[in-house]
Amino acid sequence: MTTIFDEQHRPEPPLGEDEWSTLNGFLDFHRATLAWKVSGLSAGDLAKTLSPSTMTLGGLVKHLTYVEDDWFGVVLLGEEPREPWASIDWKATPDWEWDTARDSEPTELLAAWEAAVSRSRAAAERAFQLGGLEHPAASGFSDGRIPRLRWVLIHMVEEYSRHNGHADLLRQAIDGSVGE
Repeated sequence: MTTIFDEQHRPEPPLGEDEWSTLNGFLDFHRATLAWKVSGLSAGDLAKTLSPSTMTLGGLVKHLTYVEDDWFGVVLLGEEPREPWASIDWKATPDWEWDTARDSEPTELLAAWEAAVSRSRAAAERAFQLGGLEHPAASGFSDGRIPRLRWVLIHMVEEYSRHNGHADLLRQAIDGSVGE
């Protein structure tokens, strides 16, 4: 299978492939969309808001770093939360990742996100090798339901899709850049 890249160097999801390749293709496309939306921005740009929201592109990157680590590491594989997430008092600071991103440099935010994405890809591959898309997560919801790897991948596509819409608006407000 040859990967085709669009004009923003995002990998096009494969056509006519198996479900595993298709789900990962769409997730990687949306990950690449986020990378495109934050590329070339300064720390000040990543901290800008679009009123009335307090959301920032930097906060979005840090939030998705947490989401990658949590869903693929903690939920899917049953790993202990890694730092910095393990030390956060989430009840006292439920928006910690969003609020603290303004204190981070772009290279630091993106390196942490890229490392989390790499760990997530490896975790998904490990789970897939163990049980395919039906592989159950190590933990689930408070009502006892346990998601499968397929559900986690689809949820992550949804998570990125929703936040990439936010990223579109924030990036346009920063420098006028537009695009899907």
